[in-house]
Amino acid sequence: MQPSQSSAEHFETVVIGAGQAGLATGHHLAQRGADFLLVDASARIGDSWRNRWDSLQLFTWVDWNHLPGMPCPGPRMHFPGKDEVADYLAEYASRFSLPVRLGVEVERLSREGDRYIITAGAQRLSADNVVVATGPFQKPRIPEFARDLDPSIEQLHSSAYRNPAQLGDGDTLVVGAATSGCQIAMELAKTRRVLLSGRNVDAFSAGKQKVLRRIVPWVYSRPRQSFIGKRLHVKARTGGHPLIGFTYKEVEREGVQRVPRTTGVKNGKPLLENGQTADVASVIWSTGFEVDFSWIDLPVFTADGYPRHDRGVVQEEPGLYFVGLIFLHSLDSQLILGVPRDTKHVAGELLRRSESRRAAPAGQEQPRYQAAGSMAREDAQMRR
Repeated sequence: MQPSQSSAEHFETVVIGAGQAGLATGHHLAQRGADFLLVDASARIGDSWRNRWDSLQLFTWVDWNHLPGMPCPGPRMHFPGKDEVADYLAEYASRFSLPVRLGVEVERLSREGDRYIITAGAQRLSADNVVVATGPFQKPRIPEFARDLDPSIEQLHSSAYRNPAQLGDGDTLVVGAATSGCQIAMELAKTRRVLLSGRNVDAFSAGKQKVLRRIVPWVYSRPRQSFIGKRLHVKARTGGHPLIGFTYKEVEREGVQRVPRTTGVKNGKPLLENGQTADVASVIWSTGFEVDFSWIDLPVFTADGYPRHDRGVVQEEPGLYFVGLIFLHSLDSQLILGVPRDTKHVAGELLRRSESRRAAPAGQEQPRYQAAGSMAREDAQMRR
């Protein structure tokens, strides 16, 4: 027999995920005195960053990585390392005394009556509102043909790569020529022969920083419905983000050899688009991630697994919200750069819903935009 709602610990809002998007959402809720809880599967705030490769650097400057209410420390033109970001997130949660419960791996999100039920092992939480802030990097994407490689070839996804010492001797093929693949390839090239396979994305060297700092925030913030946003959305889903801070020529100057895209396997070796094979001892798959919301037992997803939403607000399930996804609103939505704007909007919609529910007679809920006033009109104009 399923436990009843009354057996679950209840909060007005539960935020699932305590990365940058979840913490920023929590900050907005805390500013309004909301009853909420953040839950995260990690042992420490920031572990999603700490657990990536040792030399990882963001391709966004420090002053593009501020969360609401607290600047990211460091010189404004500095590209932070992953541990700097992790420490910043931990300090952010501490400074604002955000209610975070760690070590909570959510296994199922469902609805019972007018409440959402979050199941995590023996823990059972209920909520009027749920914000899913698990981010875009959920399930490593590795091509199916990888299983046909010779077993002697070591394989790692970029999410499992830490440093060159992980790999045995011999040449390495890095598949995926966007920012992560290039950073990993340049690091490995210091100790071995490295082949970098993949299509080119737009690239901007450090010498163009002044131009980039003016143009990129504007371009990246274009709404998905706009002309520029539509074009960027297609590129983001097929070709990756632009390289910022270096170009492919600079990558090659670090000793990395560019090769065509990897399209399959021949005689147990990676097959390149030109018909040649790569004779390597190891392969790093820097091929991105897929969303994985299989743990959400609610009918709100499209055929490709993405939630149906309007700027993070799920119309079909009142009280359900998403933050931190690619193109939640624009290209910068999956970056810290876009987090303040997106989380402010989602938290505002959530709080208006909560206020409407408290004001409505029992059994009735006010229309979502009834109490929104001028902010709702501004949002409507942005969507147009």
